[in-house]
Amino acid sequence: MTSLLILSRRYMFATVNIKNSRRLTLFQGKGLSRTYYASLKVSALHQKLWLLSLCQRTFHKCCGDRGLFGGGRDNAQKQQTLEDVAKSIRERECKRIVVMAGAGISTPSGIPDFRSPGSGLYDNLQQYNLPYAEAIFEINYFHHNPKPFFALAKELYPGNYLPNLTHYFIRLLHDKGQLLRMYTQNIDGLERMAGIPPKMLVEAHGTFATATCTVCRRDYKGEELHNDIMAGTVPNCPHCKGVIKPDIVFFGEELPQHFFLYLTDFPMADLLIVMGTSLEVEPFASLAGAVRGSVPRLLINRDLVGPFAWGPPRKNDVAELGDVVSGVKKLAEALGWMPELEALMAAQGQQASKEREE
Repeated sequence: MTSLLILSRRYMFATVNIKNSRRLTLFQGKGLSRTYYASLKVSALHQKLWLLSLCQRTFHKCCGDRGLFGGGRDNAQKQQTLEDVAKSIRERECKRIVVMAGAGISTPSGIPDFRSPGSGLYDNLQQYNLPYAEAIFEINYFHHNPKPFFALAKELYPGNYLPNLTHYFIRLLHDKGQLLRMYTQNIDGLERMAGIPPKMLVEAHGTFATATCTVCRRDYKGEELHNDIMAGTVPNCPHCKGVIKPDIVFFGEELPQHFFLYLTDFPMADLLIVMGTSLEVEPFASLAGAVRGSVPRLLINRDLVGPFAWGPPRKNDVAELGDVVSGVKKLAEALGWMPELEALMAAQGQQASKEREE
């Protein structure tokens, strides 16, 4: 066990104990307002990133904007606006844009998110007789009983839903050569369907596009599982009869190696756009604080979240709150991109219709 000494609002100092140094499973500390949990295995380097995020949050609650020695920030600097961000993109001052996205960009396509009270997936899993809702994405429970996951997979499987304006906006960023990378928490595949190349995506929680046998570790293409999943049966490996699992990251599994591109992407980024996410799931959530302090951050979201809610204010932070699609449309209008965006959506829609007919 290791410990970290941090500032706290209630106490001058609080000690955070980290149980199990190779896997972040529990944070507890005297003076902390809550217990922090995570069950994804992460590298020692990412543990440091998460701990830094936790320290920043606790420090801000204690000291606000006063700084460690009471110094305030420079309030004379002009706060940026959505129009300022649009101007920087339009004039190509921002050419290495990183996008972070969560379930909120897919709910307009009809996919329920995970946490909305009453309508989120976790609130609607009673039919699967789980011991608790999150068990459907826990690897140990999957090994015990994979049927609930595959029943849910049938609902979420790529092809059941179509991308919306938000996905196509990110595709347009790529087409214009200004997207450095998109980091998504979503497993619905709508980014790929919108035409964003896989190399431009970091699917932090995995993908249905590939799959792996849980016994012999043989690799499969996602479409090889399609018939079984649509039929409501558990796909089995023809070589060893083991269960073939889509490469979705479950609680208790390693993050995909592609995730660690953040180590080079975020220091290079000249604009961070965060949209449709609660920034509650680690280690993804900590990435919002990984860009340089001089880099503008744009939040398009229903609510203030993460460092936009609890972090020290930055003059180059912009929050466009409300419906995500409306916020993205407002940005596209400020950019003068709506005609291109609508043309792209129409072309992709026609292509999708043609493929379904074939």
